Amino acid sequence: MDKLSYLESFFIPPERTIAECTFCDIPFPITFDGSKVCIIGIPIDITTTFGKTASFGPEAIRTASAKQIETLVYETDTEIYEKALIYDMGDLDLVKPKEGIMSDIKEVNQFWMNFDSKLSSALRIITDSEKIPVILGGEHTITYSVYKELSKSHPLLIHFDAHRDMKSIYQGMQMCHTTPFYHLIREGYLRGSDLVQIGIRQGDRAENKFALDNGVNTFDAWDCNRSLGKILRWLKSHTYKRDIYISFDIDVYDISYLPCTGTPEPFGLDPFQILELINSISETARLVGLDFVETGLKNNDYREGTLATQTLLRILSRPYMSNH
Repeated sequence: MDKLSYLESFFIPPERTIAECTFCDIPFPITFDGSKVCIIGIPIDITTTFGKTASFGPEAIRTASAKQIETLVYETDTEIYEKALIYDMGDLDLVKPKEGIMSDIKEVNQFWMNFDSKLSSALRIITDSEKIPVILGGEHTITYSVYKELSKSHPLLIHFDAHRDMKSIYQGMQMCHTTPFYHLIREGYLRGSDLVQIGIRQGDRAENKFALDNGVNTFDAWDCNRSLGKILRWLKSHTYKRDIYISFDIDVYDISYLPCTGTPEPFGLDPFQILELINSISETARLVGLDFVETGLKNNDYREGTLATQTLLRILSRPYMSNH
């Protein structure tokens, strides 16, 4: 079996996913060898404890990107397929957990171990082939496995979110959607100083103390609304010639933009603020990976899929995508 056939054995092809289409429906074929970016869907929502819509994220994004949205980034007159050269791998083929899995913590832990092993194997082939993995989640737990595999060069992790996701344990689960950044730091894959959290507006005191004790850079939602220029300057200087990884939870946006995600919060950011933040990342930076998580879908409402796609297009068309 050749390398590509082995890699594809980990995935359900995009045409066989629920969306039945590829990301952006690129108008001319791009081969794996000719691509720069590999899209990976991870439609799982196992450990969330409030609204359960994250497993629909890949479907919402693929459908909106292929059937509703032009691939031209309007304000820069940039065609995404001229910049990103996207190849959609499809959805990671996972054994679905049985109903009521959250009542069995051992089974939850076993699922994450199996997931971690399968995803790591796929990511190694993709990164060894000099492609940038772009993950469509799915719950935020997946960031632990993705960043861990891409952490060798200690990339600056730029984390957009309403929540820190830095608890040590939650409802008996050590690995869940509220804990990935705690475990990345505690296990040595991520230095606190290499993490910047943007848009934070909910958390507990233990998370805040852990972040402070470990030197995590925090720009909360009030900083974003009162001192955005300061954050833009920080990002530009701290991403200069740096490897970067972006973890983007859609709930960094204000609740008014999010009809479907599981844990929306008020006092959030608007699309123009996010655009300024994305554009402030130095053109000399080098993106090594990206995950976009917690996008929801309810009642055929694709507003979040549209918002996620338009955000992704503006990341994927930036110069730091090409510095490889």
